[in-house]
Amino acid sequence: MIEEKTGMLNKVLGNFKIDQKTYQFQEITQGYINDTYLVLDQSGPLYILQRVNRNVFKDIKGLMGNISNAFNYLIDQDYTPIALLRTQEDAPYFEEEEKGYWRLMTYINNTVAYDNATNIHIAHEAGRVVGKFHQLLAKASLDDYVDTIPQFHDLALREQQFNDAIKSAEAEKLEVSKASIEFAKATLEKLKVINNSKLPLRICHNDTKLNNILFSKESQKALCLIDLDTLMKGYFYYDFGDAIRTVANTAIEDEQDHSKITFKRDLFEAFIDGLEANGPFLQKEELDTLAWGAVFMPFIHGLRALTDYLNNNIYYKVSYENQNLDRCLSLFHFTNKALQEIDFMQEVIKQKLTPLTNS
Repeated sequence: MIEEKTGMLNKVLGNFKIDQKTYQFQEITQGYINDTYLVLDQSGPLYILQRVNRNVFKDIKGLMGNISNAFNYLIDQDYTPIALLRTQEDAPYFEEEEKGYWRLMTYINNTVAYDNATNIHIAHEAGRVVGKFHQLLAKASLDDYVDTIPQFHDLALREQQFNDAIKSAEAEKLEVSKASIEFAKATLEKLKVINNSKLPLRICHNDTKLNNILFSKESQKALCLIDLDTLMKGYFYYDFGDAIRTVANTAIEDEQDHSKITFKRDLFEAFIDGLEANGPFLQKEELDTLAWGAVFMPFIHGLRALTDYLNNNIYYKVSYENQNLDRCLSLFHFTNKALQEIDFMQEVIKQKLTPLTNS
């Protein structure tokens, strides 16, 4: 398949300010939304080429503006920078008629992304780099960022979409997903404990699952966050909860054997220790929401997967008919485990993380 695309992809690369020659490509399949390719020549990997999903991201100018702005701040001795390659017209992306938008980024050699934390060191490093990411972007102006997916983590909106999907879903799907629907309704009520009005807005990644963090293959040091399409205003518990769902859980996202789904306390504590390594940067009100964030984020992802399943899989890429339902079941199972660990999480956070202010 990739051989058939080589000519087309080389033609796309001809629109960027790079050496004009024939490149080779490897498709990267970890993501659900965009088409991503590793660009290589005889010397090895050189760039990351992505086609942004125009069905998901409607405001490409705003999206690329957010990323361009963020890259100006995401530079530090403990954070490896990524750069956008400009087009021949000096734009940050290339628009291909009918086929979408393409961007080209620098590639960081000898790196790896993990779907799950396999040891305490990886969990600690994930916490450290997520904290560093937020410290660096705290210097940026909120006014410079647009919402590329308005109300992305708005629970009221996701609840409304869920209820609409129930009304129009096929009877068979409603029956198959009956237990998940009941769990969703009950958990929606529990999550109303979170009060966003008391929290400061931040520039958030909004998709900090572990495989969106690059690690050094040699040292396992976390280097930077990737896939910044959802970079926009939000609350820190979004990024915290999204990371915890893939750090504390050692199962894959759509794991069908729920006995493999875990909440590893030692990995959770290691992630907290990683955050703490950056020094205080969160307000007390933010710290108070973190444990619930570890419930909120797997739940809202599960709710979206369930909604998409009821809507006949119109949003996420699926490789089989019930994959969205499997994602939902797995995510809801972890959500339930996180609910059972609320007291533990709150105690660890209280003991290990110091608030930035005493307000």
